Amino acid sequence: MRDRLWNGLKDIEETHLNGCLEQGVSNILNVSFNYVEGESLIMALKDLAVSSGSACTSASLEPSYVLRALGMSDELAHSSIRFSLGRFTTEEEIDYTIDLVKRSIGRLRDLSPLWDMFKQGVDISTIEWSHH
Repeated sequence: MRDRLWNGLKDIEETHLNGCLEQGVSNILNVSFNYVEGESLIMALKDLAVSSGSACTSASLEPSYVLRALGMSDELAHSSIRFSLGRFTTEEEIDYTIDLVKRSIGRLRDLSPLWDMFKQGVDISTIEWSHH
């Protein structure tokens, strides 16, 4: 079921698998959706029991040190979601999840000026943000 979920999500633009499917736990999928704040996505996925980051830092607002150890930027770590599947999870539930995630990411990115800049080809890492 985890692989079915990944196969349904991986074609979303700027989506990254965190970890390795072959060596990972078979019922957990950790994915980052660039230009989407993980906490915002969790709120949009209110029908699902998902969490941000890794289990090691689920109570913290700091980026996961596990994801950082994998070489991930703070921004990408903050955009990660952990899906934990139960042994009774059905294909229909996975398909519902895929559809809900795709729609939610679309809505959140529609609100994101960073997503607009990325789509226009702006290298966001070169932007100097003012300090107030």
